[in-house]
Order: sequence, then structure tokens, then C-alpha cells
Amino acid sequence: MSNQIINFGCRMNIYEGEIIKQQADEAGLANAMIFNSCAVTAEAERQVRQSIRKARKENPHAKIIVTGCGAQINPKQYADMPEVDSVIGNEEKLKSQSYSLLNADNWQLTTEKILVNDIMSVKETASHMVASFDGKARAFVQVQNGCDHRCTFCIIPFGRGNSRSVPMGEIVAQVKNLVESGYNEIVLTGVDISDYGKDLPGSPTLGSMCRRLLNLVPDLKRLRISSIDAVEVDYDLYDLFANEQRLMPHIHISLQAGDDMVLKRMKRRHNRQDIIDFCTKLRELRPDVVFGADIIAGFPTESDEMFQNTLDLVSEANLIYLHVFPYSARTGTPAAKMPQVAKTIRKERAALLRHAGEKNLSKYLKAQIGVTTDILVEKERIGKTPHFSVVELDKDCIPGSIIKAAIKNAANNKLQANVI
Repeated sequence: MSNQIINFGCRMNIYEGEIIKQQADEAGLANAMIFNSCAVTAEAERQVRQSIRKARKENPHAKIIVTGCGAQINPKQYADMPEVDSVIGNEEKLKSQSYSLLNADNWQLTTEKILVNDIMSVKETASHMVASFDGKARAFVQVQNGCDHRCTFCIIPFGRGNSRSVPMGEIVAQVKNLVESGYNEIVLTGVDISDYGKDLPGSPTLGSMCRRLLNLVPDLKRLRISSIDAVEVDYDLYDLFANEQRLMPHIHISLQAGDDMVLKRMKRRHNRQDIIDFCTKLRELRPDVVFGADIIAGFPTESDEMFQNTLDLVSEANLIYLHVFPYSARTGTPAAKMPQVAKTIRKERAALLRHAGEKNLSKYLKAQIGVTTDILVEKERIGKTPHFSVVELDKDCIPGSIIKAAIKNAANNKLQANVI
């Protein structure tokens, strides 16, 4: 049996899952199930544990290894599970020698069940060349890891460490490699990519890195950036959105809330007006740009009026792709000690936010009827526009290819199109 990587949570884990597979295979590990865990909420960790128990029942002879943020932050929680054979940290999971200790020959000789380093001691983010992403139309490239900020609801810095950037040259080399392998779209990812470059010589910005990347890899068809903090966007990135069509017109904002008091209690870097100003400025530079956002519903102390400010912002900024999370208290964070909003209210507020986002999305999709656009094919008859809208195609196309299609209809949060 070959090794299986089970990823949970963010895009970073998808990227790192490919590295884990490469390193584990290189080390000669076999018949292992490696759970790349998420710790963003207590519910996320519950899902990981549930999956581990199910996996053990269905695969009694497999080696079960747990890694990722959950393993980094609380390794004992997973080491105490009888289903788990080994726990390794976020630094260790990217090294082949970690899996050499667990290969078929010396598995029984391994005495340490936990192999987890102090993540705060890690000063660099190693660059790993990923040749392909199985079953994916687009490839992810890690440009940064860790976070220097301490939002009151977030435990992730303790799983990822402080902010560390990958040097520009290594990013360019990896993107060239992926483009030569046939990938038409690259997504730059990290824990806090808005902070890219602050730790590198010369302090390059995210925008300057993107500019260099696009200049040095002219065959790259599409570049997409993952979630960013609006107030950290630099001049170069604004300029690229205005003038570089290969940079996709879709921005996902790390918003979390639309009320100033809630944002202050979250220790976020922006206020409500910052988001409105950001969206207005970017639309002036590139009128077709669309926005998504992460929003937490029912953060501690959030009143009805505070929530209404967030709900109103969805309409005022015309946010169409919402990732909404009912607040989930995370042990070890300051927010977990604040006065909590009732769970029923959190769920109700989350539903209202999702409805508002779907309303905006529906309106946007209907406005696309009659438009001819480029589609990145993900499966034979499914693809995405430059604006990240899901499209159902009328005929089979080659996954990973970019084709032209005419939008004919919009329904169920999707576009329907005829291939030209």
C-alpha cells in the first residue's frame, strides 16, 4: 500500500501535503496514513481525531502519523490516541529524515512517539520543489510561512511560528518548474503573505516579488494570490492589478469583522473604513475585480449592532465570495476568555452572512451572462473564470487547459457556458 496524505484546513496544507508525500516516499516509508492536521478551531481538531479513529478501523495494519498545526501545538493530544503511531511537527514533516525513522525496517525500533521541535526557533522557510499536484488544475507555491501578529482568536502562530519568507529566486525557480510541467495557473500561498519580504535582505514587498515573478516567467498564464490583509497592500501590487492581466482580478480579504470595536478586540490591523477604501481603490484601478472575505460570526462581546455593521459591510463593499465561520473558542487564545456569544446566535448570524454573500454572488453571476471569457478547466466539464467563478461547460475539455467559453446562464451559484 502506498502512503496516503490526508490534508485538513488551509491551502498551505495542500501544498505541504505534496512535499510530505515526496519526502515520505523518498525515505522509503510505506503503508502509512499521514494526517496533516488543522488547529484553527476546536471543531477542526475534532474532525481530525474523528478521521483518525475511522482510518484505524478501516486500515488496521497501516502506520498512522499525525502532523500539521494540531500536532505542533498539542502533540500529546494525538500521541495519547491509541490509534496513532507517531506525531511529528510542522518543521519535521517537510524533512525526509523524519520519515526515515519511521520506515518499514526500523518502525518497531522507534522509541520516541513525538518528534516536535520548538517552532519559534525556526528562522527560515525551506523551499521545496514540487513537480506536480496530483489531480489539481492549478499549483500552489508557498512564498511565506508563520505570522508575527497575535490576533486574539488565533492559535496558528503557535503552530507555524513567526513570519518567514522564501527568497524571490527560489520562488521563481519553482514557478518555472511548474510552468514547464504544464501548469497554467499558480496560486501564491502562505500564512500571512501580506508580510512577505520583511525578513529578507532589502525588504522586498509582495508586490515587487509578484512583478519580478511575472517578468521572469513570461510563459505563466495566470497568477493568483491567496488571502491578504487589505491595509498591507503595497504600491507595486496595486500597479500590477491595474496593468497586468495575468494577475487574476480576484482578491480574498482577511476581514474577520466589519465593526471597529470587534476588530479592535480581535487585534486586527484594519478598521471598517480601511476595507471600504481598499475595495473602492482597487475597483478604480481594475473595474472588473471581485472580492471575497473571511468573516467570523458571533465573536465574543459582539452585540446586535456590531453584527449589523459587519452584515452591512458585505453589501457596502459588495463582497461576493464569503467564507463564514461561527466563532469557535480556541483554548489558549485571549478571545476564549472574553464574554461569549450564545452558540445559537453565532449560527444565526453566520447564516445571515452567508445569505448576504450568496445574494451578492447571484447578482454578480447573472451580470456575466453574455460574456465571453477564458476558463481554466479543473475537470472535464468544470472550470473557473479569472474571477474564480465556477463554470459548467457544455462539452468535455482537457483538465488544466485554458479555453474560451461564452456564458449562457447562471444558476445554483454557478455559471453555465458553451465552449467556443
